Amino acid sequence: MHLSFLNPRWSPRIAIAAMLVSMLTAGANFAVSRHGIQHGLSPWDLVFLRFAIGGTILLPFFVQKGWRDCAGVGWGRGIVLALTSGALITTLMSFGSWLAPAAHGAALGPGTVTVVGVVYAAILAGRLPPGLTIAGIGLALAGLAAIAVAGSVTGSRSVMLGDLCYFAGGFLWGFYPVLLHRWRIDGMTGAAICAVLSLVFVPIYLVLIEPRLFAVPVEVLVFQALYQGIVNSIVVLWLWGHGVKVLGAGGTQLFPPMIPVVGTIFAIPILGEWPGPIQVAGIALIVAGLAAAARGNYLRMKPKV
Repeated sequence: MHLSFLNPRWSPRIAIAAMLVSMLTAGANFAVSRHGIQHGLSPWDLVFLRFAIGGTILLPFFVQKGWRDCAGVGWGRGIVLALTSGALITTLMSFGSWLAPAAHGAALGPGTVTVVGVVYAAILAGRLPPGLTIAGIGLALAGLAAIAVAGSVTGSRSVMLGDLCYFAGGFLWGFYPVLLHRWRIDGMTGAAICAVLSLVFVPIYLVLIEPRLFAVPVEVLVFQALYQGIVNSIVVLWLWGHGVKVLGAGGTQLFPPMIPVVGTIFAIPILGEWPGPIQVAGIALIVAGLAAAARGNYLRMKPKV
């Protein structure tokens, strides 16, 4: 399922819009997940909601694409792809939200994704990115670091472990667009593979883990079920996958640094967390870095006259 059927000339614009919406929802996820944990859900509950719902919804699509060969990509590739955006990464990010401040996740995860994207694009092109792009990514990463530092409230081992979960999750997440691009997998197929293969977590959850789903207010449970099970599990990966198909893995690596900006903004109404001066400075660095990196890529692709 592609968005570019509307008009071939609109394809790049639609892909950019898809990436922007994807980053908006992914950025909000840090605040939304922390909101669920603050209201009594466990990290395991969030993983269950995401894939029990998303996997069930996408199962017919997965079967239609061909269950014998994992929706047409092969079981080996399917399992590897699911590791980059399935139950494992969601577990890491959920435990990160439980152990460390949300600002850490909104900074460390996307920062790692950006680094992976830049390295992959450089390897694919066989040369280093333009100097302006490198400088822009450096500014963006400096902004990410500033937001992470500003969110620090303690140097305890639990926070350090949470940061490690965020970093590991971001590292795996960074390979998702890379693999989609390398293996030419469309966005909906990628989302279906990750969600359906992650259904393996459901029986483990039901047998080994004590659920807290019915110990939280109904409105919290419904909101988390819709956001985790539909928005996160299906919409974000579908839109991101479409962006990768049109813009390439290298082109989409400019977008993840937007996530901490969105995450910081959404934390205000959802969690009541206002950014401090260092966080504001970090956001400014990210915006400046994105502008520089985008300008560098534009100059590289602009035809010589």
